Amino acid sequence: MITIQRTNSDNGDFQALVALLDQELKERDGEEHLFLAQLNKTDHLEYVIVAYDQEIPVACGALRAYAAEVMEVKRMYVVLNKRGQGLASGLLRALEAWCKELNITTCVLETGKNQPEAIALYKKNGYKQVPNFGQYVGVENSVCFEKGLR
Repeated sequence: MITIQRTNSDNGDFQALVALLDQELKERDGEEHLFLAQLNKTDHLEYVIVAYDQEIPVACGALRAYAAEVMEVKRMYVVLNKRGQGLASGLLRALEAWCKELNITTCVLETGKNQPEAIALYKKNGYKQVPNFGQYVGVENSVCFEKGLR
């Protein structure tokens, strides 16, 4: 049974999952990883979700304030043996529900062109591709998305 825990970036299970995510992204992105990694710091994230399967951490996601009434979805990850089971969509719904509780009207996010599974996930969940925003403007490997929550 999957359970979801709200926490923050100090959570050790979240940090362990992010380490796995970074390892996978380093393999996918090659030399670009060092540049992209600096844009994905995990310190001081107040809104983090960790999913557990019988007390074993299997997935995570986070939110970071981006602008007034806008949160950026960050650090989405599902361990390899749990992919394809709907966990990532469930995490997105949980993050969006948290946003609504905080009176957030819009979620934005960035993912890489080398992550076709992530691009498909976001499109399937109602995210629309938008021009690269903020620190991702001009980053060739980045793809940005947005979703209104109202």
